[in-house]
Amino acid sequence: MKKNNTEEKYRLLEEKNRLAEEGGGKERVEKQHETGKKTARERITDLLDPGTFVEVDKLVTHRCSDFSMDRKKIPGDGVVAGYGKIEGRLVFLYAQDFTVFGGTLSRANADKIVKIQDMALKMGAPVIGLNDSGGARIQEGVQSLGGYADIFYRNVMCSGVVPQISAILGPCAGGAVYSPALTDFIIMTEKTSYMFVTGPEVIKAVTHETVTKEELGGAATHHGRSGVAHFTSESDEHAMMLIRELISFLPSNNMDDPPEKSVTDDIHRQEEKLDTLIPGDPNKPYDIKELIHAVVDNQHFLEVQPQYARNIVIGFGRLNGKTVGITANQPAHLAGVLDIDASVKAARFVRFCDSFHIPLVTFVDVPGFLPGTIQEFGGVIKHGAKLLYAFSEATVPKITLITRKAYGGAYCVMASKHIGGDVNLAYPTAEIAVMGSEGAVRILFKNITRESELKKSKDEYETNFYNPYKAAELGYIDEIIRPRETRFRLIQALEMTANKNKTNPPRKHGNIPL
Repeated sequence: MKKNNTEEKYRLLEEKNRLAEEGGGKERVEKQHETGKKTARERITDLLDPGTFVEVDKLVTHRCSDFSMDRKKIPGDGVVAGYGKIEGRLVFLYAQDFTVFGGTLSRANADKIVKIQDMALKMGAPVIGLNDSGGARIQEGVQSLGGYADIFYRNVMCSGVVPQISAILGPCAGGAVYSPALTDFIIMTEKTSYMFVTGPEVIKAVTHETVTKEELGGAATHHGRSGVAHFTSESDEHAMMLIRELISFLPSNNMDDPPEKSVTDDIHRQEEKLDTLIPGDPNKPYDIKELIHAVVDNQHFLEVQPQYARNIVIGFGRLNGKTVGITANQPAHLAGVLDIDASVKAARFVRFCDSFHIPLVTFVDVPGFLPGTIQEFGGVIKHGAKLLYAFSEATVPKITLITRKAYGGAYCVMASKHIGGDVNLAYPTAEIAVMGSEGAVRILFKNITRESELKKSKDEYETNFYNPYKAAELGYIDEIIRPRETRFRLIQALEMTANKNKTNPPRKHGNIPL
């Protein structure tokens, strides 16, 4: 009798597990596949090391009885949550299941997400959210909204303590967009994901604008225009691979150092092509990414937000096996000028790196800040100050290399010696000055009208100021190096600063110019 009773209990457990793993059922799963999307469990399988996923709250169901909801209960209730490993390292994650109530957020599955966030914070491991949801569950009203707010609060508490990554793999609208926005990195899938606060129908009713979901909040929009997304992927599988790659550069928490990789790339490797990379004509562009790829380990550079504010380049690479965060002006786009979007893009990246002990390598070729009424009315003073604030506040090792132009306030902002640069290098082609020679001569010699005299004055100005030697004489540049030596010089600087110990004045927190 007891044996039969025990077997019955085992069968009941198996049945409940089966129901949870089926999600919304075969029909809804097939519909999910038809739209080009995978299920929550399939995504987790792609993301984690095989056999490492441990599910938490698998049998949780909602507690709503309104609108006959008490007759519709599915174990798991629209979100799969738990922990596992990526390259042997612990991560916590949750994946919204669109096949169950459209992945809508209930009070019960909000509690599941909150539990995962709390566990991640306690154990010191990254949190990954795989978002595919219809938003708040309307039947639950304010309980669902309260669930969102609880998640947002923990996003803020986790910020700067453990890395947070959001993948948008389907719809993400209304209040649902704020949790991803509070995380460190957002990945969106092309054609199957979108993010917006108010949808096309509401916009049409209120402002009479006609716009599609894709135009309003698709991956291309948020990757290239708004800057909300950091990466785009071609498919769910590609998104999971991107997350795995990103995690490989990051520490588990703010008390750990980033993981080191074994090095097969010679640290003494010289790149002769770098000696001719910088054009002789100061107005001629070149691609700063050629320099970045040439000096990092195995030419591997993970660029962040590559289509947004392309006048500045940010991303992760390795030097001698150690993760570095790279920020670089891009002369190939808008001459590498700093503007509102570039300043905000770089400032947030710098602050992320500083939060997680990732050294900063900065390549400088900047003619200044972009002039014009659009920039001034848009608050370029305030937004440019964000980048200045971020570099100044950062206490991680800061290595700066000036390749060509470093003019005016932009010279100060780009991790100069004056705002805490630890090692400041320059190429012989560096031009460190208050402004370009044309503008400077017009101001200094405004009474001279003859072109021949102006040209002579311009030549004299360039001879005296268009070089790195005055800054080197003053100690603002530590060393002037041959471009071909860049890789080894950067590695030397990083080795020297590896045990850097700097603490800012005690305070609750600063007041960054938001």
